[in-house]
Amino acid sequence: MFGGTFDPVHVAHVVVAVEVRAALDLDRVLVVPAGDPWQKRDRVVASARDRLALVEIAVEDVDGLEASPVEVERDGESVTADTLEVLAAPGRELFLVLGADTVANMHTWKRLDETRDLATVVVVEREGEHADPPGEGWRVEHVAIPRLDISSTNLRQRLRAGGPIDGQVPPAVVRAIRARGLYTGAR
Repeated sequence: MFGGTFDPVHVAHVVVAVEVRAALDLDRVLVVPAGDPWQKRDRVVASARDRLALVEIAVEDVDGLEASPVEVERDGESVTADTLEVLAAPGRELFLVLGADTVANMHTWKRLDETRDLATVVVVEREGEHADPPGEGWRVEHVAIPRLDISSTNLRQRLRAGGPIDGQVPPAVVRAIRARGLYTGAR
């Protein structure tokens, strides 16, 4: 499971999912847009349904990646432990894909202890980064990826200013953003 706001999804997100899948020989990686990202509620621009649609477009032709509506379809806050519980099944091993920056912020999560028991944390590290989950008892894998300095915040700024995002966002996602008129408002 690779969760996030994906506001909007970009090529670095796709690279993370592909690299983790290959490095750990995973059957698939679910890309899970947060339905109600309680820690970023005041900063999310596109609706959960729009963000899910963009993720679906971004991964539709990428082998082993799949967009999941699990958090968008659930009422209430998006809490990682809740999502992992929904995804758990007998014989299924879960991996939680997180950037090193997110791992450094895990101490603020709700139900953190339950999260530890539900999945192996995959820490995605770019050059010069390293992080481990807080506390003891975590199952952890570290996956190094190429540094791609692309941020959703910068993409939203570029879109608001009428700037190009081509090359940073999958072409079909760029077309969908334009067709839906996303990210052109005051935020």
